[in-house]
Amino acid sequence: MPYPDSKRVVLGMSGGVDSSVAAKLLKQQGYEVIGVTLKVWEEEDESSVTKRWQERGCCKVGMARHVAELLGISHHVIDTRERFQKGVIDDFIGGYIQGTTPNPCVRCNERVKFGGLFQVADDLGADYIATGHYANIGHDEGGTPFLVRGQDSKKDQSYFLYRIPPSWLSKMMFPLGEMEKPAVWKEAESMGLPVDELKESQEICFVTQGDYRQFLKQQAPQSSSPGMFVDGKGNELGRHQGVAFYTPGQRKGLGIAGGSRLYVQRVLPEKNMVVLGPAEDLDSTECLVSDLNIFSPEALRNSPRIDVKFRYSTPPVRGTHQWSGSTSMTIRFDAPVRALSPGQSAVFYLGDRVLGGGIIQVPTPMKSIQKREKSILS
Repeated sequence: MPYPDSKRVVLGMSGGVDSSVAAKLLKQQGYEVIGVTLKVWEEEDESSVTKRWQERGCCKVGMARHVAELLGISHHVIDTRERFQKGVIDDFIGGYIQGTTPNPCVRCNERVKFGGLFQVADDLGADYIATGHYANIGHDEGGTPFLVRGQDSKKDQSYFLYRIPPSWLSKMMFPLGEMEKPAVWKEAESMGLPVDELKESQEICFVTQGDYRQFLKQQAPQSSSPGMFVDGKGNELGRHQGVAFYTPGQRKGLGIAGGSRLYVQRVLPEKNMVVLGPAEDLDSTECLVSDLNIFSPEALRNSPRIDVKFRYSTPPVRGTHQWSGSTSMTIRFDAPVRALSPGQSAVFYLGDRVLGGGIIQVPTPMKSIQKREKSILS
């Protein structure tokens, strides 16, 4: 997508294929591109010849530097590890200990990446900031910008971007927003990049060994606090390893033998309990969402029915919304939704337009389930 006026752009360069291709496209469009890599986690081991690029942490500094040299653009590395620790990792650990399921990518975009890029842009007098995300910027009749899904529905990343302050949108660019992923790979190949080593990781960037549970055990030993598994009536079913290690909808790793399949229904950190039950008990009819970021309150008010996306990888569901006080909203679904997790994000859409979103606080189970679980939830 071409942008008016060739000006200075600060581009977030992770060293991955998307930001590398974004750099190429921006330069082709005549912008003065300043590549910036935000170092958020571990040091990159450049002396190792056995590590592939995607195994060297979230931000591959060496590859980003190589691409910058290839394109003849400047490149800067900014150490944001302290901000990442406080805003993302501490939030991640604290969320699981408190019985929620945090989304570190959402928090990183909100608290680290975009704020860091805007700070660099301000310091260098840049006109825009850009990233390799699959998203777009649209404009209403009055010229006000808003966030839009990326053209590639399979790669659209607007879900992870909904917490961006509305005032930032006028200075943001997404060069890949109207591209399909296969075309991006072709561009990367044409640049001579080692595409076989740049396959995308779907894991949490700072959980480099094992799964998040092992990470919690290492970083927060207090998370290993055994308690009781109970059913919906409060009957004890066995012992769990710690509420931090369980999320709604989880079936594997429970260590409970029974005649029927059991799933994590709810995590109750205040009682150090994990409630188990059958799959159908995971259905919710509504949920409370708070910590809201709304791009256009007026557009939301004028849209009584919206689409709501509760997970990046699943289709949105249709529903209605109602303000619950001044800072929270209740979302009611047209059909029951399964395995909602407090701490995850609910993102609101009107067609391809992102209206905003917030953090899920309390999913409301079906009425029959509420009645059954009243004794343990009270």
